[in-house]
Amino acid sequence: MTRSATETDLGRTRRARRIGRALTETHPDAHCELDHRNALELAVATILSAQCTDKKVNEVTPKLFARYPTAADYAGADRGEMEEMIRPTGFYRNKTNSLIHLGQALVERYDGQVPGRLADLVTLPGIGRKTANVILGNAFDVPGITVDTHFQRLVHRWRLTAESDPVKIEHAIGAMFPKRDWTMLSHRIIFHGRRVCHARKPACGACTLTQLCPSYGTGPTEPAAAARLLKGPRARDLAAAAGVDPVLVPVQAIRAEAP
Repeated sequence: MTRSATETDLGRTRRARRIGRALTETHPDAHCELDHRNALELAVATILSAQCTDKKVNEVTPKLFARYPTAADYAGADRGEMEEMIRPTGFYRNKTNSLIHLGQALVERYDGQVPGRLADLVTLPGIGRKTANVILGNAFDVPGITVDTHFQRLVHRWRLTAESDPVKIEHAIGAMFPKRDWTMLSHRIIFHGRRVCHARKPACGACTLTQLCPSYGTGPTEPAAAARLLKGPRARDLAAAAGVDPVLVPVQAIRAEAP
């Protein structure tokens, strides 16, 4: 479908909210995919997730969290030992540096506790605005929009904003939705980007947003071809939600790791 270039701000906001409602129905299982039990663990996992899949991070963190349960433990960590533990996540030297400095900053400035304010979080080593919003939304229940690569790609594909700066995207999309919805909206958009609306070849013909998406047709629209592109354990549920025969989804799609 096509969208008029003259779509009004109000019309765009209404369409955005319809997209939000559709995503709520499509991805009832949306959540933060980084395993964690507290704010420190989430901060560490998010730092490790840079240029790495959440699945790989979750394979590494159980031993890491057991070895370093407090900020003081990170602050006093042996660099070589930590590097070996997190090596599978890539960029392990830089990430080790961030984790040790994060622990030191938390001990020195926040009594070893992760602060619950955006202004404080973004001053910490390894934590930018995106990571801060992840921590706030999932560890402190403070609404936040997480503009990762999936989020940015999809809101552009939906033509909800033309902004390219992540902070401006955050504010533009945030203005379209009630603040209470921001955290879960982020999860659902990221889920959709990982499982349906892929970067190179989106599953357009097996998507629940076909009537709302101005980029419909970027990927295959024929149901059988689109169904093969769905990913994750709920791939057949996603097909059914889009009105596509679930049997068209191959077993390997169900077993495929969402990127």
